[in-house]
Amino acid sequence: MDFVAFYRGTEPDHQGRTLPDILRWSDARLEAGHDYIHVLFPLQEPSKHIPNAPVLDAACLAEFRKDPIIQTNLLLSFRRMLDFYGFQLADPGKLEIVPAPDFPRKADNWLFVGDHNHLRITRILRCLTACGLQDQAAAFLKTLLSVAEPQRVSEETLGYWKRAVSPEA
Repeated sequence: MDFVAFYRGTEPDHQGRTLPDILRWSDARLEAGHDYIHVLFPLQEPSKHIPNAPVLDAACLAEFRKDPIIQTNLLLSFRRMLDFYGFQLADPGKLEIVPAPDFPRKADNWLFVGDHNHLRITRILRCLTACGLQDQAAAFLKTLLSVAEPQRVSEETLGYWKRAVSPEA
């Protein structure tokens, strides 16, 4: 799969889906799907859970870091997932993420120990960090930490999230 072409909006992914198609999916479809997250938030190493998931190579990563269209589209993907998890930007002009009015309802679907969405969040944080959107990743982490109570998120998961945003990630 050509991540650059997909994120520029000129080609579909390996399953024939376009970025706008995926971003229009309902929350229920996002929850039920398991491979789209690898396309929206690619990493440089193979997935442990989806063996045939595409991998972001060094050339693509360089494009992701510098291409304004890709950066804009990556931010659109990020905002869609923020909405999925029940968050929103406090002010479009500022980088502050806050729980949305529907956060309690949406959090009931993912904010508990062992939920698979914690892996998705780690991937989102790692991808944003790798692709030059460290500030967005840090803002998301800050908000996640504010809602992550011990009985809802394990210490192990918190460690993954924190490491995902570190400069060495």
